[in-house]
Amino acid sequence: MSRYTKVVAGLGVVAGALGISTGLSFDVSEVPEVSANVLAPQFSFNCIKSDVALPLDQDGNFSVSVWNIYKQQKENWRTELERFSQDSGLVLLQEASLTTELKEYLDDTPWKVRMANAFKFLNTPAGVMNLSSVNAKTTCAYLAMEPWLRLPKSALLSEFNLSNGQTLAVVNLHGVNFALGLEEYKEQFRTLKRVLDKHIGPVILAGDFNTWRQARLDVVDDFARSLGLADAVLRRDQRVKVFGKPLDHVYYRGLELVSAEAPTTDASDHNPIIANFRLQ
Repeated sequence: MSRYTKVVAGLGVVAGALGISTGLSFDVSEVPEVSANVLAPQFSFNCIKSDVALPLDQDGNFSVSVWNIYKQQKENWRTELERFSQDSGLVLLQEASLTTELKEYLDDTPWKVRMANAFKFLNTPAGVMNLSSVNAKTTCAYLAMEPWLRLPKSALLSEFNLSNGQTLAVVNLHGVNFALGLEEYKEQFRTLKRVLDKHIGPVILAGDFNTWRQARLDVVDDFARSLGLADAVLRRDQRVKVFGKPLDHVYYRGLELVSAEAPTTDASDHNPIIANFRLQ
């Protein structure tokens, strides 16, 4: 029995902004799906657990890179990804498209991979993706529907062991973008809050939140405040902005932020964020 629904994306201006043509058919998952084996993807689980999950940090330190990779549409995406992630134990990607080229990159690296399938186009899954040096204890996928496009945005919520005995919750989020009001946007965060409210310990919330107007930033700030999350201050803040507002963010709690920056790149329409943390 198929777990996918055929959806025809329209609305020319919106579709164009996504780099797709109007009237194209997509396979949209009816339930959130996460895959661990992206070289032969079987998106059939809402959550994946690992029997062996070593600590994410090394001697109490770890680095996280966050990047909307723009479906790897630019030729130099791989060299830039390697540059940004060379010192990172965790890489949170948005708009990852599971192309042959991305599979080849992943096959050449020791990354542990988790991917949320938002939709498939020409049988190629797309969504957020986590690359980590160690397995997460658990990783669950979440979907939130774009009301205009009828294509979902995805999120991954993972739990990692830390060397001090704590568990770190990490959210990799691609925020709902094309909506007239805020209700769908708020619901995306409410769904995650129901899970994070139960978590005791450090949290990282990061990704492309599509905060292109103040009302959206207010939703994210209220969400972060309700969970005791701080907004990472970037010493070199070259994040891409729309209407003067940055789209990409890193929020955290229960950790010491050693440094964070947003260097520039021409390998995507977003610049990455690289944050270094230390256990408290």
